[in-house]
Amino acid sequence: MDLSNNITPPTNLGTKVKVDEVERFIVTCLVKCGVPVDKATQVAEVLVAADIRGHYSHGIQRLEMYLNRIQHNLIEVSKEPSVLKQTSATALVDGQHALGAVVANFSMDLAICKAKKEGIGCVVTKGSNHYGIAGHYATRAMQQGCVGLSFSNTPPAVVASGGSKRSIGTNPISLAAPALQGDGFVLDMATSVVSFGKVVVADLKGEKVPDNWVVDKAGRNTQDPSQLLRQGGALLPLGGSVLHSNYKGLGLGVMVEILCSILSGGPHGKYVPWKTDLERQSDISHCFIAINPEMFAEGFQERLSDLMAQIRDTEPVDPEYPVQVAGDPERQMMTRVEKEGAITYHINQINKLWHLATHLGVEPIRTIN
Repeated sequence: MDLSNNITPPTNLGTKVKVDEVERFIVTCLVKCGVPVDKATQVAEVLVAADIRGHYSHGIQRLEMYLNRIQHNLIEVSKEPSVLKQTSATALVDGQHALGAVVANFSMDLAICKAKKEGIGCVVTKGSNHYGIAGHYATRAMQQGCVGLSFSNTPPAVVASGGSKRSIGTNPISLAAPALQGDGFVLDMATSVVSFGKVVVADLKGEKVPDNWVVDKAGRNTQDPSQLLRQGGALLPLGGSVLHSNYKGLGLGVMVEILCSILSGGPHGKYVPWKTDLERQSDISHCFIAINPEMFAEGFQERLSDLMAQIRDTEPVDPEYPVQVAGDPERQMMTRVEKEGAITYHINQINKLWHLATHLGVEPIRTIN
């Protein structure tokens, strides 16, 4: 989608946007491109969920990519996923190239239903699209009292340990588990040193990236985000350099590939189409697991709360930075968004959304000046 034009955005655009306005804008853009309202709403929910948690790499920043693929007829906006085969505890789902959020919600809900009856549900899905933050779906299971796990393969963007060329995706992992009084452990991470989207955000802001995030096409370390985004570079696996055990990150990435594409029969590794490939459908694979703690030892939430308390109560090196568990930073950001009544974006992101609205002929996103 070419948003370049000679029209200059107004100079008085703010950077704060109310949450319901972000949702409105996303739904409006998707509907304009032919997406049914109910499905557009599901996409908006996961993109907003990312932004209110501070994961700007996976929020509204992804909207243009979705719309671009929709306009090239690479996403089946009206289709529903279907179950190809299943048992009482497992299922293989064909996403029918529908919107990633629609496919993922269907698949995780099926896993939860099976877990409620059998103690565990495992649903593997092929023929999907980018589904947003993995944690959105793991949390969906957690909110129903289950331990939720969510995995997805992605197009290759990460070098193998010691390699110089892209060999595997950023392949995210998420696990969410309920604790007492609405608390919970929510892990959501890429198996690369950082998500691809974080480099996109750095580039959007005109910033360099830290050492040991990106290598150029010759495998040399670089702080220039364009080396990854436009010049054939790659991300490093979790851990960064070989010296810092990045083979462990690579191993986790391969683990995700096994759970997703190898089990489902979808494309794996270099066969997963790149997101800028406008000739082929994404054909992403996912894996969703729900575990019902009630089928195991009593007191699950009490023990998890105690474990998290032990970690949080650890004496910090710097008192200004207390020790946290996975999910704490996101909860703090959500509290901040609620207090301020808005999500704060970088002005370059707001300008980009303004150009997007102009291109589509829809009302621009309304900021709070």
